Amino acid sequence: MLCIFVMTASAQSGSNSPYTRYGFGQLSDQSFGNSKAMGGIAYGLRNGNQINVANPASYSAVDSLTFLFDAGLTLQNANFEENGVKTNAKNSTFDYIAMQFRLWKRMGMTLGFLPYSIVGYNMSQTQNISTDEYGNPIKSSSTYGGDGSLQQVFAGLGFKVFEGLSIGANISYLYGEITHTATTTFNNSNAYSSVRADKLEINDYKLDLGLQYSQKFGEKHAVNLGFVYSIGHDLNGTGYRYKETYMSGNSYPLTQTVDTIKNAFSFPLSYGAGLTYVYDNRLTVGLDYTLQKWEDVKFFQEKGKFQDRRKISLGAEYLPNPLNRNYFKRIRYRIGAYYADPYVKVNDLEGAREYGASFGFGLPIFRSKSLLNISGQYVKVSPKVKGMLEENYLKVNIGLTFNDRWFMKWKVE
Repeated sequence: MLCIFVMTASAQSGSNSPYTRYGFGQLSDQSFGNSKAMGGIAYGLRNGNQINVANPASYSAVDSLTFLFDAGLTLQNANFEENGVKTNAKNSTFDYIAMQFRLWKRMGMTLGFLPYSIVGYNMSQTQNISTDEYGNPIKSSSTYGGDGSLQQVFAGLGFKVFEGLSIGANISYLYGEITHTATTTFNNSNAYSSVRADKLEINDYKLDLGLQYSQKFGEKHAVNLGFVYSIGHDLNGTGYRYKETYMSGNSYPLTQTVDTIKNAFSFPLSYGAGLTYVYDNRLTVGLDYTLQKWEDVKFFQEKGKFQDRRKISLGAEYLPNPLNRNYFKRIRYRIGAYYADPYVKVNDLEGAREYGASFGFGLPIFRSKSLLNISGQYVKVSPKVKGMLEENYLKVNIGLTFNDRWFMKWKVE
């Protein structure tokens, strides 16, 4: 169980969740500003004025005159509760940065940076384990801490095979370090204390493939189908396991061991599908499904530490009238929800499920095509096992999509 007596924030990492103690930590939301407000749907979204990295086939929608630059961040307030103990933490995360432009006829290109996972927690627990010969309680104090992240720098291409069908690919450089530590001490002078640390270092590639098919019905109706596939493979990564033991009150270790584990980690195969319906380029409604095959992933050369993760997202966007002079009728109104299974196990039990609901706006900047994307999210992390930690998050996502016609050729008479 996750027993919290004291927990402190780790604002630098952008996470405070004790669930990041397991595996690669908390998986980062890969969606951009407009998608976040719509429950994370993305596979079937196709819009030449918004970057959609979740499906690289969408890059082919950008026109020859457009240059897009997108960046976003999240501010969050987190509440944690376990066995009647409550605590609160506030922090922020940098979500993404990317640029998109037409590279060739029928081909768009995107370059960017995305976090993949994040670890950040610090918690402690004190409990009575026995009594000494005088009847005094012997207490153990355990402190758990972790920090680090996995990041990805990527480049992607989207190509329109023919009208209605596009394919694409993202190739990413995945890198980072994560450290988990556990310290156990006793108030008895005859007891041994211990310090354990697991550290992982990863430098490898990540490959995502995408496909989109669009079909129009009449003048105002369209349906977009999207499919994505991420290749699972062994990672170029090394794991280190440190352990030291101390006699209580002694600052010098009695024993020290370091195990170096090569090819210790692997990456899950995953795929997803999405369907969106578009009416008159003003109303969009979509549904996404994602499956990540974590069950067979290696972690420190061990399998069975994780379980398959499924996510279902539903979202919608409504634009009243993009040509109206009334500013409020040019705002994009968005709403969405999602459900996700955990990929980690806690003490060999299923981890916590995640539910989320969101709403937001795409605010036009003056009369340009640039948008300020603002959304609010409520996320509940709920364990199936009674007595485990519950988490509630209130998030504010802020993203700026800069849209300019950099490649326009001016004619002077």
